[in-house]
Amino acid sequence: MRVEVNPELLAWATERSGLDRVDLEAKFPKLDDWETGAAAPTLRQLESFAATTRTPVGYLFLTDPPEEQLPIPDFRTMGDQPLRRPSPDLLDTIYQCQQRQEWFRDYSLTNRLEVVPWVGSCTLEMDAVEVGATMRDVLNFAIDQRGPTWTDAFRKLGEHAENAGLLVMVSGVVGSNTRRQLQPSEFRGFALADPLAPIVFVNGADTRAAQIFTLAHEIAHIWLGQTGLDNVSLAVRAGDEVETWCNGVAAEFLVPLEDLREQYNADAELGEELNRLARRFKVSTLVIVRRLHEGQYLTRDQFRIAYRNELERVLDIANDQPGGGNFYNMQPIRVSKMFARAVISDTLSGSTTYSDAFRMLGLRKSSTFNSLAVFIRAKNDHYSFDMVPAFWDWSTGPTEMDSSSQFSAYAMN
Repeated sequence: MRVEVNPELLAWATERSGLDRVDLEAKFPKLDDWETGAAAPTLRQLESFAATTRTPVGYLFLTDPPEEQLPIPDFRTMGDQPLRRPSPDLLDTIYQCQQRQEWFRDYSLTNRLEVVPWVGSCTLEMDAVEVGATMRDVLNFAIDQRGPTWTDAFRKLGEHAENAGLLVMVSGVVGSNTRRQLQPSEFRGFALADPLAPIVFVNGADTRAAQIFTLAHEIAHIWLGQTGLDNVSLAVRAGDEVETWCNGVAAEFLVPLEDLREQYNADAELGEELNRLARRFKVSTLVIVRRLHEGQYLTRDQFRIAYRNELERVLDIANDQPGGGNFYNMQPIRVSKMFARAVISDTLSGSTTYSDAFRMLGLRKSSTFNSLAVFIRAKNDHYSFDMVPAFWDWSTGPTEMDSSSQFSAYAMN
């Protein structure tokens, strides 16, 4: 059965997807004919095309292409260039996080959880130095508390933020679909402010050092009580007042200017000094370049040259980063450990359906849900070997279990 579709909608879906035209034509040889109206796809072909281009199939039956708007304020800046249409990957990621936020808000109300007191506790008129210092105290993130590596620092900041009531989600893919990679060039993070369910999302495809600044920047958004999507650019001073304030707070939070002045060696070679300071503060060298400029150690021209050189080097590192990882390690980080624990607990108690839990946690099978529940419980027990069930093969991680009777007592205890 052939389906009559407005050719403009097919061209719109193709452009919206961001996929390579050659790849699409290889999968749909009649694509040119469909877009010119010379031929019409079958219903099955149209459904396959919608799935490939990540387009809701209902959109393809509209009269004209829809105007898709970002559901949250957009603080991204790209110089003088207009921002391109948000990709399906970005939109789906925001929608997923909004659904999780709605669920956790209801969960908090049902379980009478307290509001997070620091959400919206600041204003743009407040001094960035004072706010940054307050954030360090609340989140226990003094310089000597960050650990030896960027990974340690990022993990600790995320854990301390969750302990303070913030849901931290870090992922480089849409949901758990590793074929749908998120692009740092499109966005680096976003914040969804809410007194009961504040969420920050960090693009995990970025470098670890860059992720630390993004996380700090998004936490500043929550402190301000401001929802927004960011690319967190440090190259130039952001024109938006909110972004300027959040950048300033994040920079002071991570690299206090007073400490930088004590540490900086003006006689050292700049590249070596950038690396040394970045290791000390556990941030990107780009952040150090920016702070040295703000501390008046680099002129405007020196800053531009140093920033451009560091940006090229950092991008090379980002392109060489390995991907992948253990699913049971990654998934709680992708959806927030606190959120995953709440959903699993609520599902096992019967208050949340398994289908809703699967959708919010990015799962498909009961056995995977069961294994994830046991894994998270073992994590909370600090990997105590005495508490790990006998059916768990510790050398490979949790096994796929067929029966809830094997794990329920352990996971719910």
